[in-house]
Amino acid sequence: MTRPFAIVTGASSGIGYELAKLAAQNGHDLLIAADQPKIQEAAQDLRALGVEVEALEVDLSTLDGVDRLYAAARGRPVDALLANAGHGLGHGFLEQDFAEARHVVDTNITGTIYLIQKVGRDMVARRQGRILITGSIAGFMPGTFQAVYNGTKAFINSFAFALREEIKDSGVTVTDLMPGATETEFFERADMEDTKVGAAKKDDPAMVAEVGWKAMMNGEGDVVAGWKNKLQSAIANITPAGMLAEQHRKMAEPGSGQ
Repeated sequence: MTRPFAIVTGASSGIGYELAKLAAQNGHDLLIAADQPKIQEAAQDLRALGVEVEALEVDLSTLDGVDRLYAAARGRPVDALLANAGHGLGHGFLEQDFAEARHVVDTNITGTIYLIQKVGRDMVARRQGRILITGSIAGFMPGTFQAVYNGTKAFINSFAFALREEIKDSGVTVTDLMPGATETEFFERADMEDTKVGAAKKDDPAMVAEVGWKAMMNGEGDVVAGWKNKLQSAIANITPAGMLAEQHRKMAEPGSGQ
């Protein structure tokens, strides 16, 4: 119990797994969570790094799921919360199953901010802790054929900046990691493998995680991973929304990658 303690969500693969790996390599015991059985395999790999790892397969789109994760910490002070759980959904909004669209909203927004509130309150009471939230450069642009996902990331980016300002004198830092398209299971789960962005070369999740980890440890407010994404986000801030929506269509329209 003398080691620092980190909670990492969405840690079964991709950016979340790489963040958990960095936490372990930096001496943190771990509580990791995901909605897939692969979380147990991830835990086995991470234990080889010499730290204690508890894994929980849980649906973090529900308040009950978040409560289960919070309870699994057993009151142990959390030094770092890496709120990374999230997923996308391709195709046109009117064609989507609403239950699936709602699951994106509840995972990316509702479950994320509920967990941050529960853990963040404890951190502020101790006047110590770091919070890393995985946002996205997708939050800077209207997501044609990814309308719900991009909307959730716009919320998360905004929320992270606001929360950071609210608690800036508390001893707790809030960092928003904003990756671009990354080589993870995201596009497969979102049914977007036949899109231009789904077929294109993507960033290495280990690189993205390292950028986020360093920013969190330095107490930075936000960081965009990758120079191409930095350029894309800068351009997005000065481009009319209608034009951004048209550009996003070219990347995310079903069949555009064939």
